[in-house]
Amino acid sequence: MKIKKRRKLVTYLNILDQPLKFNPFVFSRTFLIWALLGLLGGLMAGGYWIVLQFITEKMAFFDGWQVIPTMAIAGLLAGLIIHYFGDPGEINLIVNNIRFNKGKLDPKNNTSMILSSLLCIGSGGSLGPEGPLVQVTGSAGSWLGKVLRLKGEELRSLSIAGMASGFTALFGAPLGGSLFSLEILHHKHAVEYYKAIVPALVASCFSYVIFAFIIHIGLEPMWSLPNYDMNNKYDFAYAIFFALLATILGWAFIYITKFFKTLFAKIKSPIYIKTLIGGVILGIISYYYPITRYFSHYEISHLLASNATMGLLAAIIGAKILAISITVTSGWRGGFIIPLFFLGADLGLFIHQFVPSISLPLTVVSCMAAINACVTRTPMSTTILLSTLTGFAYFIPILFASLTGYFLAPRIPFISSQGDK
Repeated sequence: MKIKKRRKLVTYLNILDQPLKFNPFVFSRTFLIWALLGLLGGLMAGGYWIVLQFITEKMAFFDGWQVIPTMAIAGLLAGLIIHYFGDPGEINLIVNNIRFNKGKLDPKNNTSMILSSLLCIGSGGSLGPEGPLVQVTGSAGSWLGKVLRLKGEELRSLSIAGMASGFTALFGAPLGGSLFSLEILHHKHAVEYYKAIVPALVASCFSYVIFAFIIHIGLEPMWSLPNYDMNNKYDFAYAIFFALLATILGWAFIYITKFFKTLFAKIKSPIYIKTLIGGVILGIISYYYPITRYFSHYEISHLLASNATMGLLAAIIGAKILAISITVTSGWRGGFIIPLFFLGADLGLFIHQFVPSISLPLTVVSCMAAINACVTRTPMSTTILLSTLTGFAYFIPILFASLTGYFLAPRIPFISSQGDK
């Protein structure tokens, strides 16, 4: 009986592998697979966000000096989860698996990633949920591909589509999320996996709809900037100039992070000791500069609405760079896209104090684009993401700033697996 059942299953799967012969359109079975993956990605992202919001609200009860022991305990618990449940890895592992492991993302450590990242992000770490979501939804794509017996580029494309669905859910930008899932894989040839763009777009669209119904995020710009009218022919030059300054800050961030990575690597202790140390340092930073706590989803709006002085803005830049670097290198889990946008927004406000005659939105968005493109090597998706997240309609200046940050980035990439080999 078992052999007969297996033969029947193989027969049915072979039938499903065939295109719908009665269908005269491009639409086919593969569209349904991509759509299903997008639905799964949206549901997973929605559930993750609900739990994260709950934990964040509970952790926010502890402020003032209490934030130090709170983040220390959160770091210790996250480290213990990683130690006993398995190390889920970081973005480097995802990129390497997509490029060199036939697109297979192993879901076995998703439990560790979900639990540890919820603690790290919810307690106030300077990393966002986009990293964990990309890994979890990407591995869901790999799992679905294995179930459907996909191989080669089809399996790789489904993993990439899963990554795109997770990223899109949080940012509410299907096109930007799709391009990001391609660009993050290889900085020198951004379209190396161009075959995955349509699967990524389909999965992103379905993920966006489901997540929007659950959470209502992405239906409007995440951060509101004053209206901007591109009526000055020198605005492109201003965008490039501001991008140059933001790229310098990007270099500083990269090498400060590398310094702390070397420092923590010298600590020959279990990971929970490192995450504990990181939690203590992050708690101290948050005590003196509360706006640097969390991954800046709401803090960017608070910063833009504030009337902070130049001295305070400069201090926040330094504190936030330190906070992100410690979070990344001490073993805390999360993504650094939104924290980088926070740094760019802060720098833009700081620069605007010197040149108040130049448009504030142009200054801010140029800095946000350049620093992110410099660190992540994603100029195309950065341009579209920022246009969506800020409501900045004239995306051409953002593109100029993104390309400036991209081409002036350090030759050795921040994400080491984005190298040429």
